[in-house]
Amino acid sequence: MAQVVLEKLSKAFGGVDAVKDASLIVQDREFMVLVGPSGCGKSTTLRMIAGLEEITSGKIFIGERLVNELPPRDRDIAMVFQNYALYPHKTVFQNMAFGLKMRKFPRGEIEKRVREAAEILGIQDLLERKPRQLSGGQRQRVAVGRAIVRHPRVFLFDEPLSNLDAKLRVQMRVELKRLHDRLQSTVIYVTHDQVEAMTLGDRIAGMKDGSIQQIGEPLEVYSRPRNKFVAGFIGSPAMNFIDASMAEVHGELYAETNGIRVTIPADRSRRLASYRAQKVTLGIRPEDLHEAHPGSSGKVSFETVVEVVEPLGSEILLDVRVGQQSLVARVNSSCRARHHEKIRLAFVPERIHFFDPQTEQAII
Repeated sequence: MAQVVLEKLSKAFGGVDAVKDASLIVQDREFMVLVGPSGCGKSTTLRMIAGLEEITSGKIFIGERLVNELPPRDRDIAMVFQNYALYPHKTVFQNMAFGLKMRKFPRGEIEKRVREAAEILGIQDLLERKPRQLSGGQRQRVAVGRAIVRHPRVFLFDEPLSNLDAKLRVQMRVELKRLHDRLQSTVIYVTHDQVEAMTLGDRIAGMKDGSIQQIGEPLEVYSRPRNKFVAGFIGSPAMNFIDASMAEVHGELYAETNGIRVTIPADRSRRLASYRAQKVTLGIRPEDLHEAHPGSSGKVSFETVVEVVEPLGSEILLDVRVGQQSLVARVNSSCRARHHEKIRLAFVPERIHFFDPQTEQAII
């Protein structure tokens, strides 16, 4: 396997910058996920690594080798696409063997590699079928198998699960993770689904408008987002954002907006002291809001009106309104709140995030 290094990688289409100065180190045998909304440049970055897209500037290293000028076939990578790209007239075996056959591998070696990959993926009984006789999940396994038989240094996945239904996506996520553990391969995986990113990646790189916003382990990015975009994109449901004003009364710092007052814990006041009498943006995750206990302090709770109740079985999502502000709370399934009812919600002060409203960078 191999380390992959991107140094100030850029790609422009006419006057539009699709990727801007992207720098990233993917360690040997690491599962790295590029995640972001459509149009953020993640697939373009992957295609430049694969050699399918010419770079505008920057460098790409696979192992110790600079590959900027190398054609795709010489980069020792294998790519799995979103649309499977299987030959409809060939059997599963023939689809998986095609790349090896084109590279003039001996017949015995082709047979060995295809059957080994089929066993890893659990598709040994499908080798004589045609793609039209397979389900979506089975076709995806064949596409992955076609990559595995190459024994490449790096696997590239471009949103491979987006065509599958929700249940099958969950199953395939688990299988891809097991596959990575078994093969100990270097993987770069592109997705717009932040749940896929969180569950699959050893590390994730959040992208927006062609730039990498933050790189880190999934829980690190979730717990300590670098800016408002990362905070809002990572986590489901998305983080609630509230515009508030900072004030100080009797030496106590707090953030206040219509119907909500957040008292700032003493250990965080120092970082926010410079924002006294200024605006800030509060970030509160739905899972950090819960039903307030009777007698809860007004410093950590506030009254809301329930607009929508979304029961999910083990939990309930409440869409609530505080003044003109809409929020989402993830509460226990024992909650009995009803449409148009008033409910008091509480928050955990230590888990509130603060962002500069101008730069959108995290203050704490």
